[in-house]
Amino acid sequence: MSPWRDRVTIYFYLPRDEWGFLSNFSPHGVALDGTYWPTVEHFFQAAKFTETDPAHAVRIQRAHKPKDAARLGRDRGHPLRCDWEEVKDDVMRRGVRCKFETHDELRRALLDTGDAELVEASPTDFYWGCGNDGSGLNRLGLILMEVRAALRATPAVESPVDPSDGRLTPKGRRH
Repeated sequence: MSPWRDRVTIYFYLPRDEWGFLSNFSPHGVALDGTYWPTVEHFFQAAKFTETDPAHAVRIQRAHKPKDAARLGRDRGHPLRCDWEEVKDDVMRRGVRCKFETHDELRRALLDTGDAELVEASPTDFYWGCGNDGSGLNRLGLILMEVRAALRATPAVESPVDPSDGRLTPKGRRH
């Protein structure tokens, strides 16, 4: 029997939809590694190249839209870091966790999903999403559920970073 059988399932994909705040394309910036990233997608895609092609990573960070960051991140004319397959889940986890720790309203919204199964309903992504036939690994959904459990177990603290622009608040220090 599936552990999800009696659970509510929340499908998300587009940032403008009801559950769009769960998407890496949602317009909620994060400050990681001394840099402000407009979305988690920008952070994740740039991480592929920070060691091998820093100039390309900067282009991704400055991309106007998350879909542009994703397109640049898929450009195989630039070498990926050699350990990308081993670290990509951890990179995603860092970005997602930072997003929900930085934005109090998102933290509350994620916690308000209760014990629902979270599924990225990407019709083309069988790794991060469920794919068009539901057989995908849904790694993003699983990471969101991990982050939700971790946030539930820790008290909320005010973020030292202004989520609108990544600058430090008076009491804060850069992550």
